[in-house]
Amino acid sequence: MGHGIAQVAAQAGFEVTLVDAVSEALVAGVGRIEKSLGKLVDKGRLAEEDRQAALARVKTTTDVGELSDAALVVEAVVEKLEVKCEILSALDRICAPETILASNTSSISITRLAAATSRPGKVIGMHFMNPVPLMKLVEIIRGLATEEDAFSRVEEVTRQLGKTPVEVHDAPGFVSNRVLMPMINEAVFCLYEGVGTAPAIDEVMKLGMNHPMGPLALADLIGLDVCLDILRVLCDGFVDPKYRPCPLLVKMVDAGNLGRKSGRGFYTYGEGDARAFHPSRGYR
Repeated sequence: MGHGIAQVAAQAGFEVTLVDAVSEALVAGVGRIEKSLGKLVDKGRLAEEDRQAALARVKTTTDVGELSDAALVVEAVVEKLEVKCEILSALDRICAPETILASNTSSISITRLAAATSRPGKVIGMHFMNPVPLMKLVEIIRGLATEEDAFSRVEEVTRQLGKTPVEVHDAPGFVSNRVLMPMINEAVFCLYEGVGTAPAIDEVMKLGMNHPMGPLALADLIGLDVCLDILRVLCDGFVDPKYRPCPLLVKMVDAGNLGRKSGRGFYTYGEGDARAFHPSRGYR
């Protein structure tokens, strides 16, 4: 998500500093930006000089201190409350008092995240959809203390990025994942209980509900670990068993089968012919 956000910001004319604790991740992120922009050039949707200009606006560093003069910082770290709070607390100490701190969290309370800082009025949710360069929606989430000026500024920046901002309330999963994750979880239960194979479940939703991608393939794209984290936030936040993660999803994450990013999830990737996972027979 981080490199996708950096890409759309650079394309929109913003100077971008992309930060990661691991230098190899920065190299990989810039590589993905170059590849994505190259595809736009090949399709005639972006001029070569604009591609080069966008790339020139992206600076990378492992030193979070270089964000001290940023007007807006968007964190896109792992979907763990304690990790995000640690990052936001560090940014709060580093950045100028007027800097807005936005979280790309897909489910965690903005109010709880803001409490980790001394500037809760300038903390806001800015939930991009994946893949960022292609998806128009950004959920904008106010925390309990988010100031109107911070909301207005983030709303305007979102439009400058070519995205559509939609305001939603600060509740577990917001709107997108409160609706999406239970559907994905039910699809995993269907596989777990033998109601259908992974391809059959996905085909039903694509052909019957006109979804562009089946829920299991979508889970692989999102990351099964991310799906599990979000379901746990929903389950804990609402104290409702209807959000209980399917045991198969937990097992897949425990096994390291996280989807596209690990090469294996409900389908295989990068191993020649794609294979689908069956709970009792493995990949076939």
